[in-house]
Amino acid sequence: MLAWSDLPEQRLVEGGPLGALLARVVPAGARVLLAGPHDPALLDRLAHAEVTCLLRSHPDGVALADRGARVVVGGPTGLPVGGRWDVVVAAAGPDAVESVEGPRLGWDGVLARLADAVAPGGTLLLQVGNPLGVHRLVATTPWYADRADSAWSVGGVLDTGRPANPEQARARLTAAGLRAGACFAAYPDPSAPSVLVAADELDRRPTSGLFDAVLHGACAGGFTGTTVLQDPARLAVDALYAGLGSALAPGWLLLAHRPDPQRSTLADADALPVVLVQSGSAGVGVVEVVDGPDGWRWQATGGSARPAPAPFATREAARRDADALDGPVPEGRLLRTLLLDACLRRDLDTLRHLLRGYADWLADRADADGRLAGSAALAGTDNVVVADGGARPATADAAPAFAVLDPSWRASTPLDLDVALARSLWRFAAALLTGGYAHPWTSTLDVAGLTVVLGGLAGRDLSRATVAEAVEAEAAITAALRGLDADGRVRLADELRGVTPTDPPAGPRSYQQLREAWVRQREEMTRLAALLKWTEDLLTSRERALRRADATINLLSGSLSYRVGRLAITPARLAKRGARAAKRRATAALSQRRPPEEQQ
Repeated sequence: MLAWSDLPEQRLVEGGPLGALLARVVPAGARVLLAGPHDPALLDRLAHAEVTCLLRSHPDGVALADRGARVVVGGPTGLPVGGRWDVVVAAAGPDAVESVEGPRLGWDGVLARLADAVAPGGTLLLQVGNPLGVHRLVATTPWYADRADSAWSVGGVLDTGRPANPEQARARLTAAGLRAGACFAAYPDPSAPSVLVAADELDRRPTSGLFDAVLHGACAGGFTGTTVLQDPARLAVDALYAGLGSALAPGWLLLAHRPDPQRSTLADADALPVVLVQSGSAGVGVVEVVDGPDGWRWQATGGSARPAPAPFATREAARRDADALDGPVPEGRLLRTLLLDACLRRDLDTLRHLLRGYADWLADRADADGRLAGSAALAGTDNVVVADGGARPATADAAPAFAVLDPSWRASTPLDLDVALARSLWRFAAALLTGGYAHPWTSTLDVAGLTVVLGGLAGRDLSRATVAEAVEAEAAITAALRGLDADGRVRLADELRGVTPTDPPAGPRSYQQLREAWVRQREEMTRLAALLKWTEDLLTSRERALRRADATINLLSGSLSYRVGRLAITPARLAKRGARAAKRRATAALSQRRPPEEQQ
């Protein structure tokens, strides 16, 4: 294809989770075939191997050849006869390998060619799209109406020529002579996933706080700036708890290998990570969660790319420390989800139990001056897990067990305990109100007012001044973590101070949530109109009462009895006024007769 380009527009640092996975799968010195368009950054991650790129686009081939890569252009028919590779990577799917300017082989035909290219004992990494994934369920344009230039063929569940789930894909791999291995669910975009989660673990642990936070963060950030039908982050978390986190994934990455009793380059499934997450912080790279003898543990892979600390870095409000990602991953449910569930069920007892336990847990980590430092200062409801799902302990005085999920987020300067608590509760209150969630409190509460109420449930007397200070701290922390300059921090602070319950939530522009925001605005306008009418009626009644009083006064002032009374009272007033004047004159004369020393 001489006038076509397939290279992805979205580029992740060091190839993202896919690059980190290939760094584990591809051994040193292996022959690797990148079949289809991939992020050029993968060439750097595979510098330890001999890489060949198979493309259908001539311009893309020229661009990669200029980077020193070995390139074959021509689609699957361009593969050399008898060519075998230790690892074949088709992370863009078989459809992106086939050219419209050559013979059409179909999905199974391309897979057969790729499978034949796998050497005995070699590995195939294949991406399979999900026609019922989260990305399609929230899309504003239906999949069957795609008229983009790249959509010369539109596939869905009606097309039996393509697999629609991992089980069907494994059957196709078996038919091609390969043995299927591990499977990863790819979020939020199958072509450029920022999160890869082991599908088996995703189905096995639907209430995992780690999976809750990872899927929510991936979908909230992956659809930012786009228009969707509903909140993809909420849908992904709901699918997780329903046991459909893998079934509704936008895509899957499957590992398969060609059996060979003498050699195998396939990575052991037990040695593969459970989770690979693209970090939003420079220098941290991809964060992994690996399964060890003592359970899941954090592991950062971007150590070689960590930049040197910038000048005056200690003045930043917060930072992400990759060295802290070297410990166990705590088990439990995410505190944000437990609080949200209790709000929806109007369960004030559970809310009080969780919030008081959370506030006491923060207080135990404060110093003698009542200040929090390190990861405890940034331990918000979206980064804290509760063991046993926050269930009530046997004794009434016992509190639930809390733990920081990701300890790498750290405050550079200590925060006051009340400010740190108010910041966390304000974030939850803003998400609760702008998201349109039902809750047990009055609808006239603003974000700061709801934060004060939540603080009361937590046993803390938070004032609006403390909440305002917490919003400023949130602006400084978010600006530092995002790498914003001074102007960006000022704009962010203005946006946070101006958050109201009638605003749509931050993130993707969801039609569903925009409609809910419109409903809240209409209700607020109805309430204000009713208040204005009541005020106008009150002013009207007061004005009528004043008019009646004025009319009564005018009527009385013109009567005969009023005139007679006035004639009788006037001499008395004049006499009283004269007596006061005479008294003042007598007092002045007496003071003049006194000696000078008495006057002093």
